[in-house]
Amino acid sequence: MEHTRPTGLSSSEVRERLERFGPNRLARTRRTAPLVIFARQFTGFLVVILIGAALVALVIGEGIDALAIGLVVLLNGILGFVQEWRAETALEALGRMIATFARVLRDGREQRIDAEGLVPGDLVIVEAGDRVPADLTVNHATGLRADESALTGESVPVSKAQGESVYMGTTITGGRAEGNVTATGNRTEFGRIAVLTESVGAKKTHLQIQLGKLARQMGLASVAIAVMVGGLGVAMGQAPSVMFMTALSLAVAIVPEGLPAVVTITLALGARAMARQKALARRLQAVETLGAASAICTDKTGTLTEDRMTATRVVMPDRRYEVTGTGYDPAGHIETEGRRVRAAEDPGLAALLETALICNHARLSPTEDHWEMVGEPTEGALVTLAYKGWAPVPVRDGGLAELPFSSERKRMSVLAMSEDGPTLHTKGAPEPVIARCSHQWAVDGTEPLTDEARASLLSIYDNLASDGLRVIALARSPLPTETLPKDEANLTFLGFVGLIDPPRPEVAPAMQTVRSAGIRVILITGDAPLTATAVAGQVGLPVSRVILGDQLAELGESDLDAALRQDVLFARTAPAQKLRIVTTLQAQGQIVAMTGDGVNDAPALKKADIGVAMGQRGTDVAREAADLVLLDDNFATIVRAIGEGRRQYENVRKFVRYLLASNAGEVVALVVNLVLGGPLVFLATQILWMNLVTDGITAVALGLEESTPDQMDRPPRDKAQPIVGRDGLFLIVGFGLYLGLASLWLYYRILPIDLDLARSAAFTAMVVFEISAVFAFRSLHLPCWRIGWASNPLLLAAIAVTFVAQLAAIYVPFMQVLLHTTGLTVNEWLLIAALALPLIVVPEVIKTVRMRQAARRAAPEGGSGTLGVR
Repeated sequence: MEHTRPTGLSSSEVRERLERFGPNRLARTRRTAPLVIFARQFTGFLVVILIGAALVALVIGEGIDALAIGLVVLLNGILGFVQEWRAETALEALGRMIATFARVLRDGREQRIDAEGLVPGDLVIVEAGDRVPADLTVNHATGLRADESALTGESVPVSKAQGESVYMGTTITGGRAEGNVTATGNRTEFGRIAVLTESVGAKKTHLQIQLGKLARQMGLASVAIAVMVGGLGVAMGQAPSVMFMTALSLAVAIVPEGLPAVVTITLALGARAMARQKALARRLQAVETLGAASAICTDKTGTLTEDRMTATRVVMPDRRYEVTGTGYDPAGHIETEGRRVRAAEDPGLAALLETALICNHARLSPTEDHWEMVGEPTEGALVTLAYKGWAPVPVRDGGLAELPFSSERKRMSVLAMSEDGPTLHTKGAPEPVIARCSHQWAVDGTEPLTDEARASLLSIYDNLASDGLRVIALARSPLPTETLPKDEANLTFLGFVGLIDPPRPEVAPAMQTVRSAGIRVILITGDAPLTATAVAGQVGLPVSRVILGDQLAELGESDLDAALRQDVLFARTAPAQKLRIVTTLQAQGQIVAMTGDGVNDAPALKKADIGVAMGQRGTDVAREAADLVLLDDNFATIVRAIGEGRRQYENVRKFVRYLLASNAGEVVALVVNLVLGGPLVFLATQILWMNLVTDGITAVALGLEESTPDQMDRPPRDKAQPIVGRDGLFLIVGFGLYLGLASLWLYYRILPIDLDLARSAAFTAMVVFEISAVFAFRSLHLPCWRIGWASNPLLLAAIAVTFVAQLAAIYVPFMQVLLHTTGLTVNEWLLIAALALPLIVVPEVIKTVRMRQAARRAAPEGGSGTLGVR
């Protein structure tokens, strides 16, 4: 057939097929245009109300009001667009999972082309270290092995033979092959799962739901109160035009115009802070949602561990060795009984390391700042071990013949020439290797492998495996001829090498932090249960039950629900099963964070409340489905993001309550004054000044409050917890009544003297009251002396700027004209200061008393009185 010709496709065939099948890339379905991203910033209920208010103000000739509201709406839209667009472009800059280049045979010659130019029928050449650029059917292969963990989750490379398939995005870890392209782009396995991921559908974050509900409530309240007051005024004989402006002022006072901008700014600054800590938020609300997480489903390799196999132990029949160093840097050494040894000093170790190097396809080479390993991770660890033992490096590809590794054989053998003649070197899983051994290494030569000795070796293997080590057995046998036997037999057992993917050192303390924060961690891995359980123990993750993938497939929904309420670990699990686990946890009311890197993880990432993809080893499909991308693939980064998310949510609650309390004060003053029948206490432009200039600046600074000391000692918030809540409502009403009535008292005290002076005094008093009240909202339960009066210098600067701006509003001539104000005397300022002081002192006293009461209650339980004052 045409596509099997050794000359490959011709240029004309390539052009025709490229036109028919399209370029070899995954179509980024549902890619949102920049204009659409910008437009959707203006679709929120609160924003729509503000736009409506601006249009009404414009129609009735209040151009300044319309301009002020319009500027806030535009600022919010620009900030939201910039953050979303920057996240999209930053993702593209992370790099592609799919190979950039491919080696093909075209027009009878080998060429290196852009992988996007591949077409079905192309003859592609791949070898160790390459990423497969498209789905291929293997024509010829030599020792071919592929890491398909991105598709299957299985970390052990799979052997491939003629007629079998290798898939786009997987990695060749050993050997070399030629194969014909069978599918490109979205027709590949990668593409098929990408389409499946799109079918999961979009989700709204917890903050979006809560803010949407709050916006609807405030919008309806503003319209209802404005209509009621306007109608009441007209019924009492007031001029309709005056009452319309009063009603509009009320609507503006109820709705915190700065809220969308403040929320967006706070989340954007939080997202930037997380980017500096190696976590990229693809959506503004992503980190906040992670802060609400009550369960984290995490994989093991590369997230809890370093993703670098390391030989830590060598056990021979007559002695044991410890190995220092981690990863593929050969800077460590091999020691026994506290003494460093090298191959030249130890014949048994030399024989084992020689077999480890010969029966191997991995390469290790130094670069400017690190050692680079190409090949299968286990073989790379064996090469590194041999380097640490100063073993002579054999001639590369010096083997005479090879029996490749396969899932059935579970071993590989290489026939090579040595000083003693042809020698067969074997490595593989302990059971099949030991079964083919008739002798074992001894100091004085070889000795027969008795049944007792065989049982002893298997016992050693069990002990190593129970420590969480992946165990490789090595053996060798001299051969009379250079003919490769059909099967290994009469081997001499050399020893075991115990390997482990070491846990990241920062994961254990991060795990402790997560547990103290009341968050469950569930380990889901494709690795063996013993290895996974050992790693869990090393990082401090309790495990009371292990469920294998085939057992999970047989569990009913109620059984899985019960299992997920225990300290459960899932091993030998297929990535597709993650989706079921996420769905069950969500049905329990959990807010679920899911980590993943493979294309098969994408549906679960999108289904989870917060999908966390790996930036370094993650696939494009996984990153597209995720809400958060870890640039360092590190579990500790997730913990930092949780802390940042909790800080963001608490700060949102703080400034929402602060804004509503401030606006409630304005509403109280306006409504009570209307009932009393006096002139308008605040004009529309003054209300906008308070809400947009003073509230906005101060609220933004409030959104930058640092984490409170006890932030990660509290359990996750309830999924149904409202932003305001009952306690918040009492707080808002209390502050609103004081702010409104105090301003109104001052207004009516001065009103007999001069209306403009009285209005200016009430206007200024409300501004001073609001910036004084902000200290009460810096923490919802700790006093300022506990968190530090000056711990948020930006807030102090914002208060200073706001106060200076208010001085300008009442003393600068053109501002006096714009806002209808007049200058105040010392007497008015003394009254304002006296009325503002309780707003600072009373909350501090109440919080201090409550904090010390909590400390006394906690003392008998914790044995110390410090818990409540953390």
